[in-house]
Amino acid sequence: MKSLAAKYFELCKPKVVYLIVFTAVVGMFLAVPGWPPLNALIAGTLGIALAASSAAAINHLLDQRIDAVMARTRDRPLPTGQLSVTQVLTFALFLCVLSMAILFIWVNALTAVLTFFSLIGYAIIYTVWLKRATPQNIVIGGAAGAAPPVLGWISVTGSVDPNALILFLIIYVWTPPHFWALAIHRRHDYAAANIPMLPVTHGVRFTRWHILFYTILLVLVTTLPYLTGMSGLLYLSGVTVLNLGFLWYALQLLRDNDEGVPMRTFGYSVIYLMVLFVFLLADHYLTMIIH
Repeated sequence: MKSLAAKYFELCKPKVVYLIVFTAVVGMFLAVPGWPPLNALIAGTLGIALAASSAAAINHLLDQRIDAVMARTRDRPLPTGQLSVTQVLTFALFLCVLSMAILFIWVNALTAVLTFFSLIGYAIIYTVWLKRATPQNIVIGGAAGAAPPVLGWISVTGSVDPNALILFLIIYVWTPPHFWALAIHRRHDYAAANIPMLPVTHGVRFTRWHILFYTILLVLVTTLPYLTGMSGLLYLSGVTVLNLGFLWYALQLLRDNDEGVPMRTFGYSVIYLMVLFVFLLADHYLTMIIH
């Protein structure tokens, strides 16, 4: 039997929040030549993490009917009755208010405002409208999920920088092939829940081609840090290897009908993004040491 704390922790979608926070923190470090200010690092990380957790809890609340139908989600706290709607709503609002207070008081107003809009973009616009309206839902709604490194950057500098927007673009273009691989694996769940994901509305083959096209676009976009001078040869070497791996998986999806390939592609895409940001960070500080 799960403890009450474990049930609330599950509402936060910790694996998703970890990735969000990681990319936000890397954005903080990339924003400055040395170490970011400690107050911005701590308060910014905490505020962004709480906002992401609040958005996840709202997603649980708004998707409870769908979650009850889908095999992947039917054991979540709301469909199983482990938590009530009132409990989840109170928890989500508490996290949201706490997040905004921390960001406004200890970081800066721009970070707080943009974090709030990102929360609304994912928890409301994507979950309530886009997810149910169009098979391009993840493409249009991907902007909210791509915001964390920009939020991290702004929490340190107080302003938007073109290099921060490159980080945004990388995650934005990464999101469709990442999520569509999962959608192929879970297409029967989405069909049962009447959610118009691309594999449901246009078929698996069509989705596989889209994954390949977006992966090729991702290869181009991920060279921008090097082409703009934001990163050097260490990053370029690392991301080239990562991109070859992603292209290999995308081609495997086209050639192989093995039902395990989509989830292996999904798993690789998560590792891909994390390691890419590690390369960005390592290159940033290697360049600083050399100079």
